[in-house]
Amino acid sequence: MRHLYHNPRCSWTPRRLRHAIFGFILVCVSEAVTGVGASEGQRAAPILIGALTDSWGPTPGIIGLRDGLVDLGYRENEHFMIGVRFTQGDQTEFPAAARQLVERGAGILVGSDNAAKAAQMVTDRIPIILLGASDPVGVGLVRSFARPGGNITGVADLRGELAPKRLEILRQLIPGLKRVLFPYNAGDPSTASQLNEIRDAARRLGISLVERPLRTQQEAQAALTGLGKVEVDGILSPRSVALNILGFIREVAAQRAIPTMFADPFDVERGGLASYSANHYHVGRQAARFVDRIIKGARPADLPVEQPTTFELVINLKTAKTLGITIPPSVVLRADRVIGE
Repeated sequence: MRHLYHNPRCSWTPRRLRHAIFGFILVCVSEAVTGVGASEGQRAAPILIGALTDSWGPTPGIIGLRDGLVDLGYRENEHFMIGVRFTQGDQTEFPAAARQLVERGAGILVGSDNAAKAAQMVTDRIPIILLGASDPVGVGLVRSFARPGGNITGVADLRGELAPKRLEILRQLIPGLKRVLFPYNAGDPSTASQLNEIRDAARRLGISLVERPLRTQQEAQAALTGLGKVEVDGILSPRSVALNILGFIREVAAQRAIPTMFADPFDVERGGLASYSANHYHVGRQAARFVDRIIKGARPADLPVEQPTTFELVINLKTAKTLGITIPPSVVLRADRVIGE
């Protein structure tokens, strides 16, 4: 989706990959974006929407945001520009990235969980729109769903509620499931808020949950690539891409033939067995309506936080065949998308 970020009038010299796409946006917006709106008789400058993500590239949520704004009648580069900062799994870069966006004239910031938290620490004035958040009240992003207060609102994605559901679906996919590995970033407050619900679900399903709190990418790599097939019957992935945990899960699952349940279809398209989640593209489109209302003068404090409206179960039958697993037909029929039919 290069057209989301390319501006032919900009010249730029990339440094590290994680700064390259974001860097040339900054060169341009410092000249193009001077604030929201303009005096009568003047052509209004496009508003810069600064997006923070710990992914390696454009996310479905960001693409959905862009498409949603276009469908609402906004023209890219004329009415809005999206500047994206990728931190490639390193959430410690969020505060600096948010600060850069603010300094360069961002009129609105968007991001999920930890990205929004970092933006909140940088500014209490610029509107921040959630592109999915598991527990926005619990982690202190908003006061309540109905009355968020402050400068944050947007779309939650029910990650806390969906994590136990993923474990339940994994059990349906693998009827003999007994031991499930759950590796996660120990420094991620949104994952920490889900742990009790995941533990309760494991007990209810008769599953032994093998927790692996991880603190560095090196620790994650060692813990996962050293995993033996006989140690667990399946892997439940965290939602966050921090520490490249998801990449290591995909690697070890392929090498050791271990069934996996992810929180994003991206991983299923790359060999994971299944995923269940809110549709992140549609979350982005929902968020576009918040951006529209804020541009028209609404305050984030007055806009209730919404929940996602579209969810999807994705199953990779090619991976199931490789693993020697026969997925129950009843589960396949429930899938919103089946890969490798």
